[in-house]
Amino acid sequence: MEPISFNDLAGKVCVVTGGYGVLGIEMVKALASVKARIAILGRNKEAGEKAAAEISSTYKTTVIGVQADVLDKDSLEKAKAVINEQLGDVAILINGAGGNSPSATTKVEELTESNIDKLEDSFFGLKMDGFDHVFDLNFKGTLLPTMVFAKDMIKNRKGAILNITSMNSYKPLTKIPAYSAAKAAVNNFTEWLAVHFAKTGIRVNAIAPGFFITDQNRFLVLDEKTGNYSPRGQKIVTGTPMGKFGEPDDMHGATLFLLSDLAKFITGIVIPVDGGFNAYSGV
Repeated sequence: MEPISFNDLAGKVCVVTGGYGVLGIEMVKALASVKARIAILGRNKEAGEKAAAEISSTYKTTVIGVQADVLDKDSLEKAKAVINEQLGDVAILINGAGGNSPSATTKVEELTESNIDKLEDSFFGLKMDGFDHVFDLNFKGTLLPTMVFAKDMIKNRKGAILNITSMNSYKPLTKIPAYSAAKAAVNNFTEWLAVHFAKTGIRVNAIAPGFFITDQNRFLVLDEKTGNYSPRGQKIVTGTPMGKFGEPDDMHGATLFLLSDLAKFITGIVIPVDGGFNAYSGV
């Protein structure tokens, strides 16, 4: 028997949306380390090209930055044409674009007698434009890239799609109803699409990261003045059996496993990468 490895990923064309975020960049590095050929998609062309050049130089594989908006199907189609021309048919898609917004976040965790007179700080004060943005970015930002890039996989009867959800999809955190609902929708969509594609040779799975400090949640989990954990950040650490936030490179193993042929009979699952958070009742 050949040694078990991720060698089957070498040379495959991989598209990563949100690929220059804190977690996205680590998934790109993981793929680059096994010599996949990668296109990093995002709205900021310069950031994508800069990240691509750095990773390409470090890992000695082809990485390109391509401008696209995950909520604009036409821009995704144009990006696909660029990727097909420069790299070839897409074999792997990571839907990593997502995020939260302060305008879709309540100021209080729950309504109590002490704050019930300030409904604007609660659920009733959520801004619909913020709620719509968060839901669109996380759910439609997974749906639309899949519609575009999975067509190459259908043509070749082979491929792997990896969606990035969140622990909020299992256990919604207070204050962030839009983000939690959107990620729960991505979990459901992952299962639905896995069944829909099951006989085409395309697998669809997801990773649910636990708590990592990212640009999207920094304002919630860190105290801006001291740099220490906010009370909310401390709650997260206390509720995580490993007693810490995740490090971005903790995403490497699950990413490579689910995308490789080592997982060729696995589809429709969501793997938590969470330091035990999902397993812990708090007691």
